[in-house]
Amino acid sequence: MALQFLLNLFIAVLWMLLKDEESIQLTTFFTGFCIGIVVLYLMHRFFGTAFYLRRLIAIIKLILLFFKELVLSTSLVLKQVMSPKMDITPGIFTYKTNLKSEAEVTALALLLTLTPGSVVIDISPNNDIFYIHATDMGKTRQSILKSMDSFEHAIKEVTRND
Repeated sequence: MALQFLLNLFIAVLWMLLKDEESIQLTTFFTGFCIGIVVLYLMHRFFGTAFYLRRLIAIIKLILLFFKELVLSTSLVLKQVMSPKMDITPGIFTYKTNLKSEAEVTALALLLTLTPGSVVIDISPNNDIFYIHATDMGKTRQSILKSMDSFEHAIKEVTRND
């Protein structure tokens, strides 16, 4: 992937030099960089690796997913807190994950802990079972399970080359 990025920079510089302008223009370099992205995307299968911007796009998707889940869980917890009678049943439940590496498991635990209404209390020694505290075992638990699946899929997109 680093080779693809360096090749993209080379295409951008080459484009800038072939444009034959009196001074170096950032817009010309940016245009060459965009042309390089298109050329490399069309030829990436010949490199034998995934397109290098795939991981960046996956990271952006993960960040957007986190913000979406943050807003949804915040509104759910806010609705619970603002109701006249707090009808919640806090509790602890387990979640089995398919993530393998420590970085993936840590990312999932942090993303879940940062969303309101849930806290990862512990992780099993095998890194495959999460112990999660939810503010409400009804609505919040279902929301957490749904977001865990989404986070897990997005983390796999970022960290794996499959």
